[in-house]
Amino acid sequence: MEAGRIGEPGRAGLVSALVAVLMIVSSVAGLWIPGLYQDPLEVGAMLRAYDLVTLALAAPLLVGSLVMSRRGSVGAQLIWLGVLMYSVYNYAIYVFGSAFNDVFLVHVTVLPLSIAAAVLLLLNLDADEVRGRFRPGTPVRSISVALLLVGLGLAGMWVFHSLRFAFTGAPPGESELVLPMQAVHLAYALDLALFVPACVLASVLLWRRNCWGYVLAPAVLVFGALYQVNYMVALVFQAEAGVPGAPGFDPAEPFIAGVFLVAVVIMGVSMRPARVSVTK
Repeated sequence: MEAGRIGEPGRAGLVSALVAVLMIVSSVAGLWIPGLYQDPLEVGAMLRAYDLVTLALAAPLLVGSLVMSRRGSVGAQLIWLGVLMYSVYNYAIYVFGSAFNDVFLVHVTVLPLSIAAAVLLLLNLDADEVRGRFRPGTPVRSISVALLLVGLGLAGMWVFHSLRFAFTGAPPGESELVLPMQAVHLAYALDLALFVPACVLASVLLWRRNCWGYVLAPAVLVFGALYQVNYMVALVFQAEAGVPGAPGFDPAEPFIAGVFLVAVVIMGVSMRPARVSVTK
């Protein structure tokens, strides 16, 4: 995404820098401290997979977007917002879906700090000027449809399984991940309360060419891409850990991740230099 001229990131940048540090600390601890996660085998494998994705992708993306924002990149701010959205979702899993462990205080600190940083960033963005960064030929309708299909498709699966449970008692599943019922419940709750609404809202606003659609759509695409990588790596970690029934691969996931990545690239190359103001 091309660079424009923006103001200093201010408090959002400071809070986000702290988030990045804590993400690295918690991920290193999860990957290198034996027995840190006092959870069932399948949950521990999933959490370590998330630690790897956070350490290798999310934290570097957050740091890089902070640096590029200070250098004047408007697109970097949209990536920055997407990583913060991922952080909120990801650390909600650690805080509410894992057993008490030695880095609990780190996890429970990252979650509200990520929310605060995202709110500060959104409050300081000039959405009208962000929209002005995108060229008239940007395929906003195609990207809007892709976001809507992903959001409604995921919602449809979880609603179907939830209704089937209500009427038949058949336990709901969590795609190809092997998880206990409590973890499945949390995944459904986070998807239906956070990820699906984010996809649908970004889709509707972008379809209408509302200025906030141009802010939220790239951010949600970054969030979604990281979300899918988390899932794919968790499948591998469960299989390597010997979790019974873990397939190690979901053939639909590379396609879904590819949709997010292609859409991110399209929106990135559709941007042009412009001035975007960020209040200190």
